[in-house]
Amino acid sequence: MRERRLVLVVTSVALFLSVLVWFNYSAVLPLVVAEWGLSGTEAGIVFGAFQAGYLLAILPAGWLADRYSPRWVIAVGATGTAVPSLAFAGVADGFLLGTLLRFLSGLFVAGVYVPGMRFVSDWFPGPVRGKALGLYIGTFSLGAGLSFVFSTMAAEAVDWRLAIAVTSVGALFVAPPMLLLTRDNPERTRSTGGGLDYSILRNREYLSAVCVYSFHNWELFGVRNWLLAFLVAAPAFASVESAVLPGLVVGGMIVASGFGNVAGGWLSDRVGRPRTIAAALGASTLVSAVFGLLGRLPLAALVAITVGYGFVLAMDSAPTSTLVTEVVADEHVGTALSVQSLAGFSTTVVSPVVFGLALDRAGYAAAFPTLAAGGFVGLLSVGVLVRARGE
Repeated sequence: MRERRLVLVVTSVALFLSVLVWFNYSAVLPLVVAEWGLSGTEAGIVFGAFQAGYLLAILPAGWLADRYSPRWVIAVGATGTAVPSLAFAGVADGFLLGTLLRFLSGLFVAGVYVPGMRFVSDWFPGPVRGKALGLYIGTFSLGAGLSFVFSTMAAEAVDWRLAIAVTSVGALFVAPPMLLLTRDNPERTRSTGGGLDYSILRNREYLSAVCVYSFHNWELFGVRNWLLAFLVAAPAFASVESAVLPGLVVGGMIVASGFGNVAGGWLSDRVGRPRTIAAALGASTLVSAVFGLLGRLPLAALVAITVGYGFVLAMDSAPTSTLVTEVVADEHVGTALSVQSLAGFSTTVVSPVVFGLALDRAGYAAAFPTLAAGGFVGLLSVGVLVRARGE
């Protein structure tokens, strides 16, 4: 039990320090745009380069975690995430170099997130795996939220380069504890195949879970991409005249998602994965459907609802990933999680665009329901999943 807890703590810290890099650019985006004179399209490409690197590397990262030690994959991935990001802070001077460095960081961060899930799954059996993965995946949200907070404060105090640097340097220190304080589970099952095994694509339960996760991400990342703009435009925040407060609220909302992950994982160990996923998606879909109408609420009420929104948005994430680890063979867990992540993060490219199209035509009241539509499709996928499981 003590060794399992150490594995969870070390792996979660590795993810936390790496995720700070993932979102630090978004937190200082207006300052980078102003200094480099970027167009909206160029600024979006710099952001998208990180996502593109992640998507390109995620399948190989999962295969490596199945075939070799996930500890080494995580150690290399975290170090490779930090170095280009520190270079971004130190020497990047415009669109081309900034895009390249963010792409490299995204390429290496793929070696942290999914291999970490595989590593935690190796050590925690089914009855407690949901809670363990909830804590681990919750670290993603915690790191994302605090990246906004740390970056906003550092940029306000000094400049955006310091903000990028202080949220990047921690990932350099992941490898030593990962390699020295943990070990592979002696009972883990390794893949012996020579390439990616796509037999999982014939598994109906797995495919249903991937669909659930994809539309969970449609909703979650659509919110995260547009929430700051919505809050800045809301009369309640405009009356405060603070450039920092909306960013801190976004950070707090994403941190609340971390607690939602933990709660969802814990609950799914007790009442079942599909039931927990359905309850969480149902709640988030309802909030997404009406959230665009809430901009005129008093500040305290809007902040409270926003934080609660973050909590329910993430409650289905850990149960879904846990279910994936349970419906495929142990030796293919890394690959299965990688395919899930590839499908899930692919929708994050589309949903913010659909949201923007609706926003241009009819405002936030019409834009947020496009995210609710994704949540509803996720709910339908849960129904398919339950049917495939014969429950």
